[in-house]
Amino acid sequence: MSGPDRITLAMTGASGAQYGLRLLDCLIREDREVHFLISKAAQLVMSTETDVLLPAKPQGIQAFLTEYTGAAAGQIRVYGKEDWMSPVASGSGAPAAMVVVPCSTGTLSAIATGACNNLIERAADVTLKERRQLVLVPREAPFSSIHLENMLKLSNMGAVILPAAPGFYHQPQTIDDLIDFVVARILNVLNIPQDMLPRWGEHHIGGEE
Repeated sequence: MSGPDRITLAMTGASGAQYGLRLLDCLIREDREVHFLISKAAQLVMSTETDVLLPAKPQGIQAFLTEYTGAAAGQIRVYGKEDWMSPVASGSGAPAAMVVVPCSTGTLSAIATGACNNLIERAADVTLKERRQLVLVPREAPFSSIHLENMLKLSNMGAVILPAAPGFYHQPQTIDDLIDFVVARILNVLNIPQDMLPRWGEHHIGGEE
């Protein structure tokens, strides 16, 4: 199996809930164990952008997402915002990789300053301090100097900044194609197989004349 077998997936209150849900689906199909975190703001955004209405409690969310994705029992583990005893809160138990998608600029700032005011921020802090893989997917426009400075700071710490900015060279026909472009890039960074988007030059034939 290429890529990490255990991944922390966090969703925060930026627009783009579809990216997080699609990534969750892909991770489950690739038989990964997902430690799932979601902020209240992300739940609100999800209810306005999709037809997915999550239960209020972590146990209910876990049961819902397990059925929604067709995951095996225990494959998705959901934790509350102050569950400090969860594996993601400690370097000895956290997965090898974490993705925050979508990543709000508030969460970006909190991670950059090591705030650790909730479990999402703490999990990201653990990922950084343990020198593990952290992928942040901001969805904002335009970016302020504060946002850019925080992204540069986190990039210098080793995080991957992957804005939700889909390309068009694959000639997308639907919104789902645009979503898949970004999710495929995340999976590529994680070195997890995906068949949604060919790598650049993969099907290139020919050369200079």
